[in-house]
Amino acid sequence: MAVEYVITAFAAMLIMMIVGLPIAVAMAAVGIIGGVAVYGAPFMNSISPVIWGVQNNSLLTSIPLFVLLGELLLRAGIADGMYKSLSVWLGRLPGGLLHSNIGTCALFAATSGSSVATAATVGTVALPSLNERNYKMSKSLGSLAAGGALGILIPPSVNLIIYGSLTNTSIGQLFVGGVVPGILLTLLFMAFIAASSIFDKTNVKHETKASWAERWKSSVDLIPPLVIFLIVMGSIYSGLATATESAALGVVAALFFTALKKRCTWSILQACFIQTARVSGMILLIITAAFILNLTISLTGVAEAMSAWVTSLGLSTVGFLLALVVFYLILGMFMDVLSMQVATIPITYPMSQALGIDPVWFGIFVVMMCELGLITPPVGMNLFVVQGIRPDNGSISDVMKGAVPFVALMLVFTLALIAIPQIVTWLPNLMKPA
Repeated sequence: MAVEYVITAFAAMLIMMIVGLPIAVAMAAVGIIGGVAVYGAPFMNSISPVIWGVQNNSLLTSIPLFVLLGELLLRAGIADGMYKSLSVWLGRLPGGLLHSNIGTCALFAATSGSSVATAATVGTVALPSLNERNYKMSKSLGSLAAGGALGILIPPSVNLIIYGSLTNTSIGQLFVGGVVPGILLTLLFMAFIAASSIFDKTNVKHETKASWAERWKSSVDLIPPLVIFLIVMGSIYSGLATATESAALGVVAALFFTALKKRCTWSILQACFIQTARVSGMILLIITAAFILNLTISLTGVAEAMSAWVTSLGLSTVGFLLALVVFYLILGMFMDVLSMQVATIPITYPMSQALGIDPVWFGIFVVMMCELGLITPPVGMNLFVVQGIRPDNGSISDVMKGAVPFVALMLVFTLALIAIPQIVTWLPNLMKPA
């Protein structure tokens, strides 16, 4: 199949998404039209087994479980205690409560796996305290948007599950591969906040110095997210549980901590179940459409054609990845994360394999690029989330101004991943049998 047809179909799909057509409809339309155009009406007979197979895939059961895990923690008020505890520990550092923004987002991301939920939850807790202490609104909102973006990188991550299901890559290795980059990116954000705050002359009201006894007492609120993270990741890393089984263990632990908070009421559980059903239904419908598109791609030889095209260009691996950085950076200005993932992975993954790129490393790279899209103006999802919860009626330019430095940091970090792939692959390689 000519590369021109592939590019035209891809452009048509992006246009349908940009103008507001549901993601699943746009992907399924391109997949069905392309398949029928090549094979005629008999192609439709191939779709039913694909849909049945996707809906009976036990791996995808982990998606509603991880969504439910995040919902339970969100409604149990765990984030409030986490923020207060980290404020006691980090509030005296240069940058003060901005470190608490990043730290709380990182911890909450390590249990919820949702960037939007992370940004909204932590922002709701943090903004009143930040305003009361006279922090710049742009810095407050920018740190919350960037911290929330950690939700799709730090495991457990629904986006990593989607990548794994589309490419048949081990979810356990993807989760483990995201640990070190997630921690390093969190520390990079905090280092930037500390360095930039040294030169900031804003009259910020600093936290009172806490005694060690007060610090250790406040750390009780950090136990739930750390325990859940250790249960989920520990069971995967040790080989005791699959991703789906670890998600179920995480939900049980979340129910336990929700009960301890006296929030395990029927009304809260009902709200959690309803929201989980809505989010999971949307995600699984999109994944089904993505598999229909994958069917067309495999039957029509698109993957082979694109791989041969990339090889004919003579691009090095680094050149190919740098081209993808530019591609995703532009795409992220106009599309949401899920759209970018399901629209591009069926095309870019075969290209990466033709160049011999590690599939786990490429998964973290793609998620990093989508994470970048969350805070890239003008349509970064997290920018609108934190703008929507700010207490005043200020301009969204404050959020964009605050997010730009973090966009630059993420680009630098992406270049570091390209230069030193062991940042991602070291820990997953330890899981592999000798």
